[in-house]
Amino acid sequence: MPRVVCVCFRRAGTAFYFDAGDLELDRGDWVVCRTARGLEMGAVRSAPEETAQGEAGELQPVVRKATEEDLERDEKNAAREKEAIDIAAEKIAEHGLPMKLIEAEATLDGSRIVLHFSADGRVDFRALVRDLARALRARVELHQVGVRDEAKMRGGLGHCGRPLCCTTFLTAFDPVGIKMAKAQDLSLNPQKISGVCGRLMCCLSFEYEHYRRSREGLPKAGSHIETDYGPGKIKEINLLRDRAVVALNDGVLIEIPTAELSAQGRASREQSGDKTKHADSGPKDKRRRGKGRRQ
Repeated sequence: MPRVVCVCFRRAGTAFYFDAGDLELDRGDWVVCRTARGLEMGAVRSAPEETAQGEAGELQPVVRKATEEDLERDEKNAAREKEAIDIAAEKIAEHGLPMKLIEAEATLDGSRIVLHFSADGRVDFRALVRDLARALRARVELHQVGVRDEAKMRGGLGHCGRPLCCTTFLTAFDPVGIKMAKAQDLSLNPQKISGVCGRLMCCLSFEYEHYRRSREGLPKAGSHIETDYGPGKIKEINLLRDRAVVALNDGVLIEIPTAELSAQGRASREQSGDKTKHADSGPKDKRRRGKGRRQ
């Protein structure tokens, strides 16, 4: 049975799967793998696991465990990547292109360098690539990325004061919508719910499902309800504490468990369902009686 291992080539980058063969690998080991770009060095994210034949599909094998020579070459590549950024910045200025360099990646053998950049629109960089290939003496690729990927590569601190989620542990960007902020009763001020990239914060999706399930069956704030202390109006619902603040008709504020709101919501839906059922049955009987008179 093939042994599949998960390898990540950049911090919090996308994970790829390879055939570990007979290599004894543990989480955190550095390995050399062959990718579409060439030989690259990455870190093992999880220990190899045996899978059924054909279940994992065709996987590229792990070439070897990283040697001291590989680690030294990777350090030299890091210095070369900084040099590539400096040279590329000069060439971009010479060509007058509206591009902002972000990061450079070199393959382990140094035969290929990928330059990531951001721009407001499409950029014709064909002449730039030719100049860079001559200056760096390697195959050069330019890759345009969006604002989220730019923040992931540059890093930074979020509103919480901690390093960005996309830089530390997120391997992919999930869709984030304004409804997630509404479900959590967060301020809709764009400055408070947007990350350093200018888009909605990724962490809005972390607890959204919990809030969505907790809110199911509950009436909205502003609804009129009946309580043991008399009729009132819901002022606020705190889903984390499972409590609701209700203003009674005499102005007194009370707290009740959200379970009572759920019970009232079910009762209200059942009553409305019965009313709808009776209302639907009336016109149908009239139509049948009317049809009989016409006949």
